Amino acid sequence: MSLLALSLIILSAFMHATWNYLAKRSLGGYPFVWLYLAVSTIIYAPFVIGMFIFSSVHIGWVEVWFIAGSAIIHLMYSLTLQKGYKIGDFSLVYPVARGTGPMIVAILAVYIFDESLSITGVIGILLIIGSVFTISGGIQAIRNTSTLLPLVYGIIIGVIISSYTLFDKAAVGVLLIPPLLLNYGTFLGQLLFLTPKVLRNWDAVKDDWINHRNKAIGVGILNPLAYILVLSAMTFTPVSYVAPVREVSILIGTIIGTKLLAEGFGTRRIIAAGTMIAGIIIVTLS
Repeated sequence: MSLLALSLIILSAFMHATWNYLAKRSLGGYPFVWLYLAVSTIIYAPFVIGMFIFSSVHIGWVEVWFIAGSAIIHLMYSLTLQKGYKIGDFSLVYPVARGTGPMIVAILAVYIFDESLSITGVIGILLIIGSVFTISGGIQAIRNTSTLLPLVYGIIIGVIISSYTLFDKAAVGVLLIPPLLLNYGTFLGQLLFLTPKVLRNWDAVKDDWINHRNKAIGVGILNPLAYILVLSAMTFTPVSYVAPVREVSILIGTIIGTKLLAEGFGTRRIIAAGTMIAGIIIVTLS
């Protein structure tokens, strides 16, 4: 993995953990999701327009259908994520969701994209996955009924993450859809899909804007930017390496949850975080 790819992914991880923290603080549902999608659509529109003006971008019906499909998967992710944050701790739902994705991606990418994993790469990925399991609470989290439902939501979110990661990898790597255009299209698509429901419950949208305006703006800026950086890295880096390294956001998110949400941070999580960093280094150098 090149230094440029590593830098893009690490920066994306910081942005990702931050916008998820803002989403957790909002405790919002689809009205909040619609608000930050609207912010993203407005803010990033000039960049997309500029891309069409100053570069040669070819978009046919195949690309349009891929973007629409990505929007549907991302909408499932956005709504399920907010539900998970409503019922569970940030330090539980976030690491489980982020940890389940790379395991599925790393396995499927070998078959779907004919990518290869070296032995050291496999060891690094296993270390990351193992540390994610430990950070989330391990066996104790499964035995505790109060954490079981949030854990299930985290796993479901992880499955959705793996789905859009592989889908979008094909979009940028095979169809050569520019990452900015793909990401903007998914946000615009989500916004359009949600609008009919939002119009029937406009008072809820206004309440969320009044109470969580800054959070919606923050998510609206950081959410697309974080993923655009990842998609950019995917254009010249195997997805089976990109997805696991991106999970450094779990360490960042755990610290945020500990310091800002007071969800606790013990020796077990510190050791697990160190193991995760070791896994990331192994994957990077393999």
